Amino acid sequence: MSESSYRTDAFHELTYLIIDDFENFRLSLRQMLRSCGAYKIELVGNAGQAIKYCTYNHVDVVLCDYNLGGGKNGQHVLEELRHKNLLKRSSLFLMVTAETSKQMVMGARENQPDGYLTKPINRAMLEQRLITLIEQRKALFPINREIDRENYPEAISLCLQALPRNPRHKTWLLKTLGDLYYRLGDLSHAAKVFDDVLQQRELSWARLGHNRVLLANRSHDQAIASLKQLIENHPDYMEAYDLLADGLRQQGKLSEAQRVLEQATLQSPNALLRQKQLAEVAEANQDIETAADSWRRTVSLGIHSIHDSADHYLALGQSLSDLSEDDDSTQSAEHATEAIAILGTMEKRFADQPTVELRSRIVQCRVLFGQGQHREAGALQSSLRADFDRNPPVDPDTSLDYAKTLFRIGGDAEARDLLARLAEQHSGESDLLQRIEALRDEPVGFRQKLKARKLTRGGIEAFEAGDLAAAAAAFTEALEVVPNHSSVNLNLVQVLLKMYEVDPTNRQLLEQCRARLEHLQGLPEQHRQYRRYMALSQKLKGLNQ
Repeated sequence: MSESSYRTDAFHELTYLIIDDFENFRLSLRQMLRSCGAYKIELVGNAGQAIKYCTYNHVDVVLCDYNLGGGKNGQHVLEELRHKNLLKRSSLFLMVTAETSKQMVMGARENQPDGYLTKPINRAMLEQRLITLIEQRKALFPINREIDRENYPEAISLCLQALPRNPRHKTWLLKTLGDLYYRLGDLSHAAKVFDDVLQQRELSWARLGHNRVLLANRSHDQAIASLKQLIENHPDYMEAYDLLADGLRQQGKLSEAQRVLEQATLQSPNALLRQKQLAEVAEANQDIETAADSWRRTVSLGIHSIHDSADHYLALGQSLSDLSEDDDSTQSAEHATEAIAILGTMEKRFADQPTVELRSRIVQCRVLFGQGQHREAGALQSSLRADFDRNPPVDPDTSLDYAKTLFRIGGDAEARDLLARLAEQHSGESDLLQRIEALRDEPVGFRQKLKARKLTRGGIEAFEAGDLAAAAAAFTEALEVVPNHSSVNLNLVQVLLKMYEVDPTNRQLLEQCRARLEHLQGLPEQHRQYRRYMALSQKLKGLNQ
């Protein structure tokens, strides 16, 4: 068979989809494909038609323009096709674009297209680019078919068989083999694949796989040091940032994880899921300004994305609500106005979701109260109480958010009753119970939380330095902000008992301890501070005898 006939046959047996908003370009590209031997070619003019076609038809090769006019672009198409598993691993997706900006390329690369075609395109360029990919597709088809079927052991077996007889695709086979072992939890074999590659040559994907195995084996420090070096050597390698941030989160180093994600979003600003991760980490760090900025970008990026969610709008509204509290500045009023606006947009955009309107009103209530509109907030809270009494939500997040609003508007008793019922209903869910505890301990705005936490850190530092009077003063001041905080109360008790050891004649110290411990009466057994509370209670009881 001649080379020309081979190429014609290679093109002839596949199905193609061309996605472009300009009809002339679609027709021109179709003609080029036909001249290469292709004949099963479908043309569509926008993203919606493309996704619908792929939902009901198998496509071997997708040629998609990045700019598709208004609405979804090529990145959104690829993202949705990957998310919905509408493309098999053996299918090829090529991004066609006249734009070559770093922002576009980085954004598109997040979803792993098989290649790029830069306009203007001629037949020779198209044929040369496609024939290489089609030949690889054919050679690796049996392995990809088994991976699509999630038959990973068979895929591993096929990779091992192919390695000695298919040296041309050795890199792909080794990378796939290591990933398959990792998916199956066979960490020792995965590590051997990656480490064998690294002994021959320093390759980014092998170094990433090596570090993924290290994290799975809980060798955090080693993995984190290696990932930092990988990022320094390859600052555009986004998977390394994600893995490093994950490793730091596993170690509880949330501030450092946030810095890594901030660096990553500067490199690739159009990755919605990474922006969302940054927002969540910033929230955990009480960096509400950064969280709000990241939620804004998440919402903006989600407009045409398959990952669009009411939760993103709600989180932005909540962040803006926090920023608008405890502050009478012009900026606070602007945050409040933006919060109301984004919540209104959420209600319209996700009107078909049952809890959206309820959760929107919960946040609006505390925004209004925080801006001094107490009558409007009171009316809204009355309607919320009626809704909760009539049809309590099954979603704990909604109940938690309502309790937060109740605390903000002075309904402390009602909030604590709600949290007690919620804890009883979900007594086996440790993560939720910790969130309930956190809200009970700090039922205040984020600025007050920051103040209390700063004072608490100062108290701990003073105690460690042996300055008991300064420690007691710092914890006492913190309790003026968060009087029910169990850990801070117990910290103060611990300091006072230490002071009593130094001056046993000062029985007033024991009275102060008793008052602090009585304040914590009713602390539930599942609370993280319960055992400490009981130990200090017993110690005080012994000293009073």
